[in-house]
Amino acid sequence: MTVAVTTKRPGRLGVQSTALKIGLPVATILLLLLIWQVSVDLLDVPRLILPSPIAITEVYVEFQGYLWEGAWVTLSEALAGFALAIVVAVPVGMLVASSKYVETALYPLLVAVNAIPKVAIAPLLVVWMGFGILPKIVMVFLMCFFPIVISTATGLRSAPSELVELGKSNGATGLQTFVLVRLPWATQQIFVGLKVAITLAVIGAVIGEFVGASQGLGYLIVQSGASANTALAFAAIGLLALLSIVLFYGIGLVEKALLPWAEDAE
Repeated sequence: MTVAVTTKRPGRLGVQSTALKIGLPVATILLLLLIWQVSVDLLDVPRLILPSPIAITEVYVEFQGYLWEGAWVTLSEALAGFALAIVVAVPVGMLVASSKYVETALYPLLVAVNAIPKVAIAPLLVVWMGFGILPKIVMVFLMCFFPIVISTATGLRSAPSELVELGKSNGATGLQTFVLVRLPWATQQIFVGLKVAITLAVIGAVIGEFVGASQGLGYLIVQSGASANTALAFAAIGLLALLSIVLFYGIGLVEKALLPWAEDAE
């Protein structure tokens, strides 16, 4: 009987924990929306300056097809640039972690590229690549590249020296030590960089759309501002926030699937 009670308890705790993780953020968002609505009504703020949540919802219902069409464009740009950043940045991070000389040679260049305001590069990308999807993908890539490189290099360097020496003492080659010790140890840190990068991916796509685009949520926000349709701009911004949340937690689900021990260690 005691065993039966003990086995059920973790399940109950798991359900309560999941409900808390979902319910608490939702309740917080609803409370902020309520405060927003009441404040706009009480202060009689003009809709052009700050539309209420109800007004934004009405505009969303009216233009939802247009909004979701733009959302899919922005999402495709963000995912393409993010995937490209992973393919390039992870090997670069491995290269940086492999040698102090490589780190010394590359780090100043990486920091300098990351420090350049991406808004300043966006017009040049349009000049070089035109108004298609390519400059948006490159912009996303530039936004995501640095955090993935840093997290990969940091993770690979964080492997305990005792484990590395143990592998070498057992006859493991450098490649075997890397694959069996350093890389598994670095994966959780790499996912930290991926979570940062995926939110930056959406920002990069929007920056690219601000400068030269004919579709996407960034383009829609620019057009809404030009036509003074503030509520439509807020609806597009809300969809951008939703995309970022879904992508962030999507990376988290992949991390849980690949690294089930990571959640237990938190």
